[in-house]
Amino acid sequence: MNDRAYMRLALQLAGKGGGWTAPNPMVGAVIVKNERIIGQGWHERYGSPHAERNALAACTEPPQGAVMYVTLEPCCHYGKQPPCTDAILASGIQRVVVGSSDPNPLVAGKGIEILRAHGIEVTEEVLREECEQLNEVFFHYIQTKRPFVVMKYAMTMDGKIAACTGLSKWITGEEARSHVQKQRHRYTAIMAGVGTILADDPMLTCRLPDSRSPIRIVCDTRLRTPLTAQVVADAGQVPTILATCCDVRDRHLAYESAGCRIVVVDEKDGHVDLQQLMERLGDQQIDSILLEGGGTLNWAALQSGIVQRVQAYIAPKLFGGETARTPVEGAGVPSPSDAFCLKNSTVTRLGEDFLIESEVVNDVYRNH
Repeated sequence: MNDRAYMRLALQLAGKGGGWTAPNPMVGAVIVKNERIIGQGWHERYGSPHAERNALAACTEPPQGAVMYVTLEPCCHYGKQPPCTDAILASGIQRVVVGSSDPNPLVAGKGIEILRAHGIEVTEEVLREECEQLNEVFFHYIQTKRPFVVMKYAMTMDGKIAACTGLSKWITGEEARSHVQKQRHRYTAIMAGVGTILADDPMLTCRLPDSRSPIRIVCDTRLRTPLTAQVVADAGQVPTILATCCDVRDRHLAYESAGCRIVVVDEKDGHVDLQQLMERLGDQQIDSILLEGGGTLNWAALQSGIVQRVQAYIAPKLFGGETARTPVEGAGVPSPSDAFCLKNSTVTRLGEDFLIESEVVNDVYRNH
């Protein structure tokens, strides 16, 4: 095996931390000695030992003279855990192969400098693109202090998210719906509009075994969420935030008694100021959001420039209907040249359905 092969194994290990490490990155490490793997580990939970220390602890023989492969530059500062550079130096590791550098200003090349200053050979940027892709949420959050937002919707091939009657269960099949549940586990929070709550009364939880449910965020400009809604009824068990422009304290009390948190933000264009909301959520260490809104909220999110990625689940069905709902509503762009453009699209088949994932070419703060 060569450097790239060992780094691919480290990437696979890192992925096991998905949904558990936020707002920290997912990291995997593999230790090789005499062309044999003697230790491996990953960052398993936020606040727990990092991948490098887990790999060293798992070594089947002394690591002196070995090579460590790690997907992200080792940390060199004290946080929830002590610096990984200290553990590497103490271990006798001879060479460290790094996938991507750490954009955290507390690290940002300093970890590699420390290793080299102590005589350890460092090879950088092995499978860099794959390593950066794995931690796109972390990279975005650490650099902007705002959540990475993924706009997700399921639609038919004629672009409908519901039939003309408003019924939407189910557009996609079981495999696609299971994939959505994995996304709910992966991302820190899930966001919907009050229109979705009123129409569908969803739980917005993750129903997979051995998983975590995301923090629920409801954009509710006028505070119209029913106290009987499922997101309010079990707010004591699943963290729930109501983002609103209503600052009447007496109206907050019943929701707060049920366990909800109220976040009051300014109003913009008739709805909550989404840019301001992202700042507030980022301050609360919410690093990522799965946006499962309707067409109105999706349009507002795009127009506000808060969306980084789009996940479109497409079913081989046709609903028709002039008034049937579509994924993005609002006023719409005035010209094809004003479209919100997407790039780096990938297509995954999920049973009979298809998932198209794309990055948003985002001119932040653009307005139409």
